[in-house]
Order: sequence, then C-alpha cells, then structure tokens
Amino acid sequence: MSIDINSDLGESFGNYEMGNDPLLMEFISSANIACGYHAGDFITMRRTVLLCLEAGVSIGAHPSYPDLQGFGRRNIEFTPEEIYSMVLYQTGALKCITEAEGGILRHVKPHGAMYNNATDNSAKASAIAEAVRKAGDDLILLCLAGSAMEDAAVKTGLRYATEAFSDRQYDSRGRLIPRGYKDAVIHNPEVCASRVLDMVTKKRIITIDSNFLSINPDSICVHGDTKGAIEILKAIRGVLERSGVPVKPFKGRIVK
Repeated sequence: MSIDINSDLGESFGNYEMGNDPLLMEFISSANIACGYHAGDFITMRRTVLLCLEAGVSIGAHPSYPDLQGFGRRNIEFTPEEIYSMVLYQTGALKCITEAEGGILRHVKPHGAMYNNATDNSAKASAIAEAVRKAGDDLILLCLAGSAMEDAAVKTGLRYATEAFSDRQYDSRGRLIPRGYKDAVIHNPEVCASRVLDMVTKKRIITIDSNFLSINPDSICVHGDTKGAIEILKAIRGVLERSGVPVKPFKGRIVK
C-alpha cells in the first residue's frame, strides 16, 4: 500500500508571491504547476519545474480558466471546444518547459472552477480528457474520484488517477463543498491527518453530515494556498509514516 501526495504550486506571479514552494517540496510526491491562466507566469513555471526536478517531485500541469483576478475559481461559461483548446495550450506550454529542462511531464490536473464544472458535466469532462490525450500519450489525468472526469478518461482510453482532498469537506454525493460555505476548508492539521488515514487505510471519507462514503484514492491533495499547509503536510506525513504507508507518485490506472 502506498499513496501519492499532490499540491498546487507555481502560483506566484511577477512580484506577487503565493505559498512556500521550496518548503512544500519536502512533503509532497507530485506537483500541479499553474500554467499562467489563474496564476503563475513563464518565469515561475520554469523555476517551479526546476524545484521539482531538484527535489525528485513528479511534475504535472494545472490548467485553468483564464481568470487571474478570480484565481480561476469563478464560474465562467466556456464551450467544450474552448475548454479543449485552453487545456491543450496550457499543458503544451508546461510540457515544453519541462522537457527543455530535462524532465518529463507526467500528469494534468484541472484547477478551480474548471475542475468543479467538469465533475458532473460530461461534455466539459470529455473536452479535458481529449485534450490531455492529444497533449501526450503517456499523460495521466488526475481527477476527483467518482466524477465525470473519471468516466471521460475511461471512455477516451486515457490513463488516469483519482484523488481525495485532505483539507476540504465533502457533501453526501462525494462532491466538494463550495469554498463560500462555512467550514468548507479544513485548517486543523490533526483533523486533516486523521481524514487522510481513513481515506488510505479504510477507503472511506466522512461527509459534512457525518456519513461515510467509499473511496479508493491514488493521491491526496493538500492545497498549497491553504492556511497552515506546511503544518497539515507534516501531520499527514507523520501519520502515514507511523502507519507504514509509503508516499510515492501515482502510476495511473490503465483503461482496458
């Protein structure tokens, strides 16, 4: 039994700094690097790739709706064709930077509203899956377990991996509670660590109404911009190590 830990990085922009990427690298096995649409820029993308290569962290693209002002978290209506093109564009940019620096782009994880919109919208999910497939035969789509994106990956014949969130509350359907709601984001490191241990060893998540849902994640996400992210990661790594669960990059599920 092993588990991947992923985090969203490279979200600084110009003179604006977000998170503590060098320190986060010590605790994660996969990074989702912003591609300039919700955060990040060409310098930040390259620097984050270099940090990943130095730390031995698996590199992934983190495409978003073009929404710097809203950090990619505002619901903006785009057609499937537009989503396909923007995912291909952003993934291609990071893939080129990564390969130029001697690395390999391993996965793609949509960000924010794009991710949430594709959770239950099959047309948008299919546009994302098809763009990832066209961007590279070996790329893995990282998506919410039990979502339309997982279904789209299977139908497209795309390798995929499922994730669960350590620092977010779930509703009764296994969907993330919107950030605007009270207690949607969890900041207590011990609570996050306990939830992760349940996800990994008992294959379940507890919902906001105190029920359990079955889950079998390949990866656990800790948002780099969550307040106390470093403390949360330390607590998670600690509880996993004490339970004998190694942290390794996911390999992706092969559709047969």
